[in-house]
Amino acid sequence: MRVVIAGAGNVGRSIARELIANGHQILLIDRDPIAIKPDSVPEAEWLLADACELDSLEEAGLDTCDVAIAATGDDKANLVHSLLAKTEFGVPRTVGRVNHPSNEWMFDDLWGVDVAVSTPRLMCALVEEAVTVGDLVRLFSFRGGSANLVEMRLPDLSPRVGTRVADLNLPGDAVLVTIIRDGAARAPERDAALEADDELLFVADPAYEHELAQYLVPRQPRGE
Repeated sequence: MRVVIAGAGNVGRSIARELIANGHQILLIDRDPIAIKPDSVPEAEWLLADACELDSLEEAGLDTCDVAIAATGDDKANLVHSLLAKTEFGVPRTVGRVNHPSNEWMFDDLWGVDVAVSTPRLMCALVEEAVTVGDLVRLFSFRGGSANLVEMRLPDLSPRVGTRVADLNLPGDAVLVTIIRDGAARAPERDAALEADDELLFVADPAYEHELAQYLVPRQPRGE
């Protein structure tokens, strides 16, 4: 895939290195000359330009990109870049970095954002994941919250331990997308059985997250 990354700071360069290692073509754009450091990611294309200006994006050939990632430290710039990429150049997939949690509500399809990635939310999720077992943790939202990627580490007491994937009756059309076991991710094959301490990743409707958590680890009402 050809991927454009708006913002060539530490975050943008880190994303670029990961994607290049996976075989993708990368174009890094930044309007700050200090951020243009071709030696730091020599395999990438570099462009000194404003990623929020149509002329710059035309020069970058945004219409040939499969994914646009807005990774600047400015939420306004990330929203504008995502909107232009989606509406003016028809980029199929846009990812927007959310720097300030109070702005997260704006990162939706109205602004051309397919996936919003909130660094504070992800950091909180990782902390919660490290200290809790049996709690459903939201990692991030797709399309402004119409679906979320959520995770749970299945405890020993879960009634779903030993249940085949094919026999799961997940609420709200939730989808089990990955099982992480012993540090390795694996596809959820129909005949595979869930085990205690499995990390389960689901795509779920936010309205059914509580029901999904109850299905995986039923909670007794207080006082019982």
